[in-house]
Amino acid sequence: MMTSSIASPARPLPNRIPPEILCAQDYELLAPRCMELPSHDYIAGGCGRDTTVAANRSAFARWAIYPRLLRDLTTGHTRVTIAGKGYAHPVFLAPVAFQKLVHPLGELETARAAQVMDSCMVSSTLSSVRLEEIAAAAGPDRWFQLYFQPAQEGTRDLVKRAEDAGYGAIVVTLDATIQIPSMRALRSGFRMPRDCVAVNLRDETPAASAPLGSGQSRIFQGVMRTAPTWRDLEWLLTQTRLPVWVKGVLHPEDAIALQSMGVTGVVVSNHGGRSLDGAPASLDALPAIRAAVGASFPLLLDSGIRSGADIFKALALGANAVLIGRLQLYALSVAGALGVAHMIRLLLEELEVCMALAGCATVPDIRPDALIGHHIPVDHGHSPC
Repeated sequence: MMTSSIASPARPLPNRIPPEILCAQDYELLAPRCMELPSHDYIAGGCGRDTTVAANRSAFARWAIYPRLLRDLTTGHTRVTIAGKGYAHPVFLAPVAFQKLVHPLGELETARAAQVMDSCMVSSTLSSVRLEEIAAAAGPDRWFQLYFQPAQEGTRDLVKRAEDAGYGAIVVTLDATIQIPSMRALRSGFRMPRDCVAVNLRDETPAASAPLGSGQSRIFQGVMRTAPTWRDLEWLLTQTRLPVWVKGVLHPEDAIALQSMGVTGVVVSNHGGRSLDGAPASLDALPAIRAAVGASFPLLLDSGIRSGADIFKALALGANAVLIGRLQLYALSVAGALGVAHMIRLLLEELEVCMALAGCATVPDIRPDALIGHHIPVDHGHSPC
């Protein structure tokens, strides 16, 4: 991660919803006005040339929703049950690092929004607020996202802290061992501000980097030296009483292996296009993974969601719930906790409209036959609504 000795500039706390916000994706349009350009380019970009970022959005445009007639929707709702636990709705907040980049209170504001909207918040290892403070502000449905640390003691400590703080699950990210900044962020000159740090890791002592030998690769023998393996995941499953999810799954064979190991569920994800540039869209990978693991194994999906219609499509293709990433930061930058809560409310209302017009009274009613493969031109105008 790039760093700088320059502190981020003071910004007034946003405390109102701009009248221009008419749908959830409008937060994406207003966000550039509310954050520094390099920070915006870092958040909006993925890695490399942003090929996978574009693929994530295009994947949703290849599906259309069938309207259905004369259905009784008066008992409709969006409640879901995942891994035996009930949730008010299937809109979760993805683990997004360094939220003080866009708001002085960072993850605390997001946690307050999650509590108000009964949304499960997944807190990042790389949060800019301590995981204990986030837990105190969030609602009862809160999970902790884990990155393996170079030493087992560091990983074990994070897991114990999450357990003690009352998090309900561990979500271990496995697809981001190497993160290459996007060309967009590099060209903007992005540097992480001095006051935006991974506070959960402040007490950790970085592992010493062994020098490379002659002819050794700084990737294979360097960066990947401390990358987790299947043995590390097996070890993690013995270290916690909490359900363990794995985030960053795109291949059906990996999903089958994880299911066999006993993980609670997986998140079909390409890290929002921030890991391997050129990886398939998460939505494109979802149907094959659902077919591989069967109907009852829990699957979540992230990457590319901008509307309730996108959520409907993800649910139809096999997801039990979705995680919202970039929209979360855009809304936080525009209107703080109020903006994040409003963004969730808009997504839910958009989802409910799709469900009603598609004749689906409940989330389990949303099945693959609700969709038809069809290319819908992406609107590049001033309003996505």
